[in-house]
Amino acid sequence: MKPMKPMKSIFAILLSTLFASAACDHKGTDGHEGYGEHEEAHTIVATSVLAQDVVLTKKYVSQIHSRRHIELRALERGYLEEVLVQEGQSVKKGELLFKLLPIVFNARLHRDQAELLSAEIDLRNTEQLFKDNVVSDQKVALAKAEVEKAKARVELATAELSFLEIRAPFDGIVDRQFEQQGSLCEEGDILTTVSDNTVMWVYFNVPEADYLEFQEMRDPAHKEGRQSLRLPNTKIGLQLANGKVFDQAASDTVTIESTFNHETGNIHFRADFPNPNGLLLHGQTGTLLLRQALKGALIIPQRATFEVLDKQYVFVVGEDQVAHQRCITVDHEMDDVFVVTSGLVAGDKIVLDGVRQVRDGQRVDFEYRDPKVVLENLKHRAE
Repeated sequence: MKPMKPMKSIFAILLSTLFASAACDHKGTDGHEGYGEHEEAHTIVATSVLAQDVVLTKKYVSQIHSRRHIELRALERGYLEEVLVQEGQSVKKGELLFKLLPIVFNARLHRDQAELLSAEIDLRNTEQLFKDNVVSDQKVALAKAEVEKAKARVELATAELSFLEIRAPFDGIVDRQFEQQGSLCEEGDILTTVSDNTVMWVYFNVPEADYLEFQEMRDPAHKEGRQSLRLPNTKIGLQLANGKVFDQAASDTVTIESTFNHETGNIHFRADFPNPNGLLLHGQTGTLLLRQALKGALIIPQRATFEVLDKQYVFVVGEDQVAHQRCITVDHEMDDVFVVTSGLVAGDKIVLDGVRQVRDGQRVDFEYRDPKVVLENLKHRAE
């Protein structure tokens, strides 16, 4: 009988495993160590709908342009004789920047001046002959016409000579120089660009939905043109590439382009920023900030909401401590909170934590937290 002992040991091990498995299943089903106890361990927390003034911030990618940014080109062909400015230099209106070699143009001017002098002498002689009844009055008229033609040629030569001097058209900053001293410049060649950075034009793309929303804000009493729009209770700022906010603000009136981009569905808006310290330069990028103040807005934490078929809901707890599901309309989304326009009123108690444990019509025991304290400690978005 000794050979049977190993078989008995195997049966004993199998029976022990089966009993242990059955014991574990019994524990899980009677609720002592299963998921149900984990759910019930969470305390349901409620808070109230709060009415307070909030600031909504909309952000738009923007491009920064100088109010005036133009190219200075050579108006005549010639050698660049003098370069009187450096790149990045501030210049005044009328200041001489470049000068082309004037030899040929000086010669033309002298020739035309000599022809004018000769025409004036011929006119005087013809007038004398007319007085002596030697020539008719038509000869005098022809001589006068020759004088006028000679004057016109002198004026043209003078203008061409002035084209050799390129001057600043306004106060601004000289940008990159494309030609160096001694270069042969052709007519129309770019010498440099000049920027007026006292006021910067900041362009940003606005989606059609936002455009229509802004148009609804238009004040009928304000007499701005259709291409200008005043945004009441709105502050316009500019966030730079380093994340810092520019220390100057634009006015609350923006300029609107006349057409939408059919490919993107956007339209260009423009805000004007003063630039007294010259920090902003032509070609920079940034983020335009539209901060709109809302008075007495109803706000709730995002995590108090849940979604069913693309609609937002909350559980509202009545005086009898019974929770009821209620549909709400969210007008704006901010960091961790929603601005609600319908479905709730200030003071309504709503379930904040434990939303998934609550069922419609269920009586709930909850811990109440002051809404101001809740808002100060928000860290998570809606479930």
